[in-house]
Amino acid sequence: MSRLFVPHEMLVRYDQAGPRYTSYPTAPQWTEAFAAPELRAEIERTNAEADPPPLALYTHIPFCESMCYYCGCNIIISGDTDHADPYAAHLFREAEWYQALMAAGREVVQWHIGGGSPTFMRPDQLDRLLSGFRERFNFAADAEVSMEVDPRITSTDHLDVLKANGFTRVSMGIQDFDHEVQKTVNRIQPYEMTRDFMEQCRARGFNELNVDLIYGLPKQTPESFIPTVEKIISLDPARIALFNYAHVPWMRPFQRRFDEADIPGGDAKVTILTNTIEQFTEAGYRYIGMDHFAKPDDELSLAQEDHTLHRNFMGYTTKANTDLYGIGVSSISEVGDCYAQNTRKLSAYTRTVEAGEWPTMRGILLTDDDKLRKRVISDLLVNLVVDKPTVEADFGIEFDAYFADALEQLKEPADDALIEIDDTSLRVTELGRVFIRNLAMPFDAYLGEQADGAKPMYSRTV
Repeated sequence: MSRLFVPHEMLVRYDQAGPRYTSYPTAPQWTEAFAAPELRAEIERTNAEADPPPLALYTHIPFCESMCYYCGCNIIISGDTDHADPYAAHLFREAEWYQALMAAGREVVQWHIGGGSPTFMRPDQLDRLLSGFRERFNFAADAEVSMEVDPRITSTDHLDVLKANGFTRVSMGIQDFDHEVQKTVNRIQPYEMTRDFMEQCRARGFNELNVDLIYGLPKQTPESFIPTVEKIISLDPARIALFNYAHVPWMRPFQRRFDEADIPGGDAKVTILTNTIEQFTEAGYRYIGMDHFAKPDDELSLAQEDHTLHRNFMGYTTKANTDLYGIGVSSISEVGDCYAQNTRKLSAYTRTVEAGEWPTMRGILLTDDDKLRKRVISDLLVNLVVDKPTVEADFGIEFDAYFADALEQLKEPADDALIEIDDTSLRVTELGRVFIRNLAMPFDAYLGEQADGAKPMYSRTV
């Protein structure tokens, strides 16, 4: 695969705050007016369909042994694994409420367990959790089941439990191998530890290994991050996620520990991104878009080529057209025409579930316009092409007239060869993958509603 050259000037020019579009409408538009009764009604409606879609599950384990200061996840720091068993009991209870409404025969085709650090649980606790979910849901024989793991605390016994419970994919955080960066962000994870852990995974048949990196962390420089990327390439993961560090100390107090002078910005951050994209693509990885890389023969790359790739709150997936049930504190469901999120606080989640009530905190029921824009944004982000006649037939619109404002905003990206627009389609170019969030934003009807002077709701696109 040829090296992807990204013009530095273009990265600077398109760097702005924007959504990641794990949903549309995005979370700031969700409200508490959509609560448990509304979610339950949508679950009942979809299960009453003549041919309801298969299911995806997301389970959130919020516990971690220590705080990584960059973290933006919903976590609880604890050294006491005894918290895990009562939490698992509440997960089972919530799962049973979904199960009671499910049409007979619906299969789970995807299950991801995230955190936090799910391997915070002892191997015996983890085994009971996984077995309990398998008892409550009907998993397809070829279901993709994956878990986030922390190499610093995950034992071979944990891996054996995952293997025995049918897991096929392991995803692990690395972020940066530079010791000074690791010390600053409070995540000491040497290269040798990670290498040995990945060898243990592969020895047990886990050949589908994903790794996460973050660019823009304190103490990172363009020069310091190059060796990290070289080491990642040597580890040969199947997929790589390269996330943009979001510095939001007003939302994440732990980030106040950083000296803001140490956080790379402007040219330095752009150069880190440019170097990294070029290193990975030169090494043979395909830039899927939205911070993700995969090998050319990976199923994500192949699905993108034939326009069957999908994206949900668990990331890119080949399991399209599913209803996603989110189980656990802060988990998000995507069912039918709605999104819904559970309460973020463990105390509130526990209290609500023990009272026999669904823990839904907020959500949204999509309008016809929302569903149309969601479709277009998804087509752009995931499969890099929007077929105008198909959208027109599915939604009863005239594309160019309906989206005249968006098409006007896309003239500059088109002049920059980021997107090709003609009478029948919009096609994201190889270079345009890097700026995919910018290309989606013109179709977002809710952007610009933020009050003047308010803290930014979104991370930077570059």
